Amino acid sequence: MQGSSPRQYPPVDHDAALPDFHEADFAPNEPDPGSNEPDPGPNEPNPELDDIKVEYHPHSQISSTVHHFSEFTRSRMTEHTVPRNNTPWEPFRTRLDFEIAEIALEAAMTKDQTNRLLDLVHRSASGNDKFTLQNHDEVRSLWDLASQRYTRFQNDTVSVPFDSEVHEFEMHYRPLWDWGLDLLRDKYLAPHFRFVRFIDEPWTADAFWNAQSQLPSDAKPLAYILYADKSKLSSFGTQKGYPIIARIANLPVHIRNNNTALGGGRVVGWLPIIVENQEHAKKKNYVDFKNAVWHTSFYQLLASVAQHSNTGYWFECGDGIKRRLWPVILILSADYEEQCIMALIRGLKGKFPCPVCLVPQDEQSVLATHEFRTRHQSEDVLRTARLKPSEKEKEAHLKAFSLRNVENVFSRVRHVDVHRALSFDRLHTNEEGLWGDHLWKEVKFWISDLGRDAAVKLDKNFDGLPRWPDLTHFSSVIAVDFTDGTVLGDLSKMIVFAAQDIFTSSRCKLGHLLLRCIRHYIEFDIYASLEVHTEHTIAAGRLAVQKFSEIMAEYIAQSQPETLKNWNFPKKHLVSHIFDDIISKGATRNYSTKPNEKMHGSLRKIYLQRTNFKNVASQILHYDEWLLTSTSMRTELDELDEYYKRNTCDPETHEALDLDDTGEPESTTIHAHLGSRQGNHSFSDIMLSHGTDRAFTNFRMKLNGFLNGFLPQHNIPLPDGKCIHLRAEDMITVFHFLRVNYESIVDWRLHRDLLRCNPKFYGLPRYDCVIVKTADKPFFARLVYMFSCLIGNTDFPLALIHPYDVGIASSRRRRDNDMGLWRVLAKPRISSEIISVQSIIRGAALTNDPETDGDYFVIHTVDTDMFLRVKALQDQPST
Repeated sequence: MQGSSPRQYPPVDHDAALPDFHEADFAPNEPDPGSNEPDPGPNEPNPELDDIKVEYHPHSQISSTVHHFSEFTRSRMTEHTVPRNNTPWEPFRTRLDFEIAEIALEAAMTKDQTNRLLDLVHRSASGNDKFTLQNHDEVRSLWDLASQRYTRFQNDTVSVPFDSEVHEFEMHYRPLWDWGLDLLRDKYLAPHFRFVRFIDEPWTADAFWNAQSQLPSDAKPLAYILYADKSKLSSFGTQKGYPIIARIANLPVHIRNNNTALGGGRVVGWLPIIVENQEHAKKKNYVDFKNAVWHTSFYQLLASVAQHSNTGYWFECGDGIKRRLWPVILILSADYEEQCIMALIRGLKGKFPCPVCLVPQDEQSVLATHEFRTRHQSEDVLRTARLKPSEKEKEAHLKAFSLRNVENVFSRVRHVDVHRALSFDRLHTNEEGLWGDHLWKEVKFWISDLGRDAAVKLDKNFDGLPRWPDLTHFSSVIAVDFTDGTVLGDLSKMIVFAAQDIFTSSRCKLGHLLLRCIRHYIEFDIYASLEVHTEHTIAAGRLAVQKFSEIMAEYIAQSQPETLKNWNFPKKHLVSHIFDDIISKGATRNYSTKPNEKMHGSLRKIYLQRTNFKNVASQILHYDEWLLTSTSMRTELDELDEYYKRNTCDPETHEALDLDDTGEPESTTIHAHLGSRQGNHSFSDIMLSHGTDRAFTNFRMKLNGFLNGFLPQHNIPLPDGKCIHLRAEDMITVFHFLRVNYESIVDWRLHRDLLRCNPKFYGLPRYDCVIVKTADKPFFARLVYMFSCLIGNTDFPLALIHPYDVGIASSRRRRDNDMGLWRVLAKPRISSEIISVQSIIRGAALTNDPETDGDYFVIHTVDTDMFLRVKALQDQPST
């Protein structure tokens, strides 16, 4: 039905369609008899059983009425048959418009999803595409049919004995080897596989090299990264899941760590969760039983890999090349609790709580080298223990190495040492662990010790720190309980800048010492997070760990009488293995749990929206199969669209043929590009609006001087060979945004900073800082004004800046170095300068020193590139 614009309708007289309920029981001119029952009139039926009497409020001036039950019910139904509005879909133009918008609203579609839905509707309506789907059942059957292109989930029953009974559990899994071959045969992924030394990707590190050395010369390692952890599916945690997520280490990190694209992380298994039996809880035999269930179930996933780990497997990959593939479990990514299960050690209270080495339980707070665990040692201990004549002797032998009486599933796969595969995890060990659970709580302890004023000042200092992309801005911290690891990581990067004027050596000696510890913690954590490593960065990272441990030992000795804190815990010790893992398995992002933890959210969403909350594992995994299939089909569709798009270009001129919207792609070759144009302004207008700002003193004269020097220096002829003399009525174009593409000194790739020079950015002034390149050495400055100036036929993008390049005394530098800070001092604002935006190296974040007006600290922790740039400045000899 075709609608029209909204319009008014006369009110519907609903009462006309109803029986005359409102007629009074007395004559119009007769007074209301009140509560007295009227005598039945001559035409009024006598009351009967089940009659209904309707009484109205006295203010309505309507008398009560009596109706037979059958007449009353019929009349009420009739009332609802009268439509209130003949076009209730307005202001939507048609009923179909409303109903499609209604579906989008009910499904909580995003802007992109809604636009895609509308585009599909229009395509179907235009006749360009044929739509044939009839109902939900057909959609499900087609997804199931399409899902057969990839390895599907299987469901096996595993049996494990305990307490004279055999207990059975369901294990859902994709055979790991078959899943890996799915990726290898994909032509899109084929060019990205690496089978072959800057240390970044896993195949550039020692473990991959060593694995290949153990294989036949014609074999190529197919290296797996495996993750497992329990996850809450329901809001209150009553329903949990236990996914196993796999990635292929041979793929580059931008594909491998993606959770939506083909080649990224994928759920390959769903471990059984044992309901706690309070009768046996925490008993050694019951804990061993739960570990046995885990390892027995996990073998179902690994069985195909274990088979081929003995002989290898010839396979024609997506690039058409036949390779002899050899499966290797290169990396196990997990938090500490899960690592204990994987390594079958006894955890926190064991004599040797580390899954990697044999550090004694009471020596975890001390940085030292200890004997590494090995697969063969653990197997020998278990074998020897099982030969002991009594349970007591068996238990004593296992306890001496903190091992459990369970066979390790990873021992069934050749060339895999579980203790070497287990990897350092920054999320749980550093961000949520050493920092979030320990160092941050120590900060709060000393802030509390200083009193309310210190807490207020810390919150104020955090709120005063500049905003920066991809970095959390904190308006308050003391009264907030942070649980997100990324947010805690951002908090650690800012704490020294926010607390350095609170934890002074004179005001709080132990707080000051703690801040020095945190300074070195941040340094080794940032070194650990580098995307690419060299021998220099690894050596610097090891030194930072050593410095941290030395100062921590000093802090522990002095603070324990007051804090009573025990620092002998695994996460304090595990940092000693960071750089060994980097040398062995590449950058820490290769084995971070962050990409895997993010997948818990999507699994929880499937549980809430796509299951009936019963036997949820099979339903979740079934839907996950559809998602994998959808991702693959979307990739192929995009390739097809790109192919046809290329064929719509003239082969000679390469111009688009009959394209409605060719668009201009954003260039990454331009180093700096101005944006957010604010129009043209004359110099007289600029001085009228900015005359009180001393940075604009002699603005036009400064620009004349800059252009008359800049153009000849760059072999650009002056107009008519004469010096430039801009007049007050001449115009320049003002901009509020600057995009800078720069080469990172960490990975030598192009990165981008988005910078603002805006008097009202989201209601607040925002003037970002930059590093400026000069013939001598770079300096820091703040953007004041950004504009372009047309000289002849060329537009020159320029910026007015406030330089922060006043020399700093050596004595002050030494004090700042104690906290790892880099101080800059602003020139008087009248000393502003004009530069070409092409001389800007990249953006920077600066925060003022609350104790000294005009002094600023460079926030070198915003990213790894800025960290290394400031370290280079700090390493230069003092002048």
